Amino acid sequence: MNNRSLPLVHVVVLNYNGMRFLKDCFDSLRTSTYGNTELVLLDNLSTDESVSFIQSNYPEVRIIQTGKNAGYSKAYNLAFEQCKGEYLVMLNNDVKVRPDWIEPMVKEAEGDHKIAAIAPKLLYMNDLSMFEYAGACGGHMDKYGYPFARGRVFFTLEKDQGQYEQNEDIFWATGAAMFIRLSALEKCGNLDADFVHHMEEIDLCWRMQLAGFKLRVVPASIVEHYGGATIVPDSFKKTYWNHRNSIFMLFKNVEGKNLPSILLKHLFLDAMAASWYACNFKLNKVYAVLTAHVWIFVHLPMLWRNRKDAQSKRSVSDEAISKMIFPKSIAIRYFLFGEKTYKQLIKNIS
Repeated sequence: MNNRSLPLVHVVVLNYNGMRFLKDCFDSLRTSTYGNTELVLLDNLSTDESVSFIQSNYPEVRIIQTGKNAGYSKAYNLAFEQCKGEYLVMLNNDVKVRPDWIEPMVKEAEGDHKIAAIAPKLLYMNDLSMFEYAGACGGHMDKYGYPFARGRVFFTLEKDQGQYEQNEDIFWATGAAMFIRLSALEKCGNLDADFVHHMEEIDLCWRMQLAGFKLRVVPASIVEHYGGATIVPDSFKKTYWNHRNSIFMLFKNVEGKNLPSILLKHLFLDAMAASWYACNFKLNKVYAVLTAHVWIFVHLPMLWRNRKDAQSKRSVSDEAISKMIFPKSIAIRYFLFGEKTYKQLIKNIS
């Protein structure tokens, strides 16, 4: 029975034809020990047996149907409108949770109402000694718009050896398992559906900070993630969305006086990446980078509208959140200087 004196947490599992994951996911959610939750299946018009399976086997689960394959952002924006509790967890369907995973995040959020979102620790489901690619143990960002995480820098994943057990401020939380204070969305806005795939949650986290909030990672909360169920990490699609949406995100969120310099340097780094792909005969990835840049050019009017909306909600300067941004290029540090882990990057800041 739910304890109504505790803040209500909606646990919203996004699903599209994910029948193969749902039993493990919802069986684990049933073991959650937190005293006031609502479990929700957010279904994007699945054509498999997902909805009927949940209805038959998990009658306590509320089902929100989008009526179409609305994608990640539009689906969750619908859930934001229909969930009226204090907190909501965006959760992929290819995860399993530990019984006490919610309590540490609620405790952290209740202790500081400036916290808009929290990341749990993500472990790789097939090898629980390893961090998982999507979010590892809390996301960070370099000054040129390249994301990385405690436990994952580019393609280097670390073993979880207790090196990142402390709670600390972060730049972004992964959309695979992201705990959100719903009232924060009133100031920063919802997810931007124009991103379509990838980095939309990082964009949201950036806007949360521009609205004066902060984000935290709470490693005592553990989520196991299969990963790669939607987009394979080392693929044309992943490369395209990475390069397209990182420019989109910079254009939208960086303060005007800083934008030209940062964008030019980002484009230079993209050119270096394309050259590296070409030298290694990964021509599909060269094409992905070029296609991403063409999309940006063609959609500049839409990007400008989104930028105006984001900047209108800004309440703090870039300088105010600069301590949360890595002041160097992680691409140069990683590929030229061999700094493959978060701790190596942080240690060698000069």
